[in-house]
Amino acid sequence: MFSLEIVTLARLLVDEARERSLRIVTAESCTGGLVAGAICQVAGASDVFERGFVTYSNRAKHELLGVPGDLIADLGAVSEPVARMMAEGALENSNAHLAVAITGVAGPGGGTAMKPVGTVHIATARTNHGLMHRQEFFEIEDRVGIQLAAVQSALQMLRDRLT
Repeated sequence: MFSLEIVTLARLLVDEARERSLRIVTAESCTGGLVAGAICQVAGASDVFERGFVTYSNRAKHELLGVPGDLIADLGAVSEPVARMMAEGALENSNAHLAVAITGVAGPGGGTAMKPVGTVHIATARTNHGLMHRQEFFEIEDRVGIQLAAVQSALQMLRDRLT
């Protein structure tokens, strides 16, 4: 289902989170739960994976993660502040220690001059360790390719936050 790189990253993430007794939560928009799926594909993921939020709609981002509607209206769902608030909201609404949030434009439509297809914002939050954000631009022709590139980037960011 996933590439060897994604499966390897997910396996390493699960093992390293288990060693540190850390639980993980995901908050996903454009990836539609693929990060959670990659993690849960690893045997023993239940030791570390707490839950996942698929907040595809703006309303879901607001209702489940507490992202203010006016923030989404002002900056758009695909923005650094929204990604950061999604990560914070995932931590606050779970029993996890480490969160990743993804929002982006996977295409083929929906892109604009300011936010073209392939634009993805990924944020991680760790209890008592603050937030980190990365904006990616994946120059990939197809939707699934963009989604999988975002999954790989998110898993790597989670691993980076474990240390």
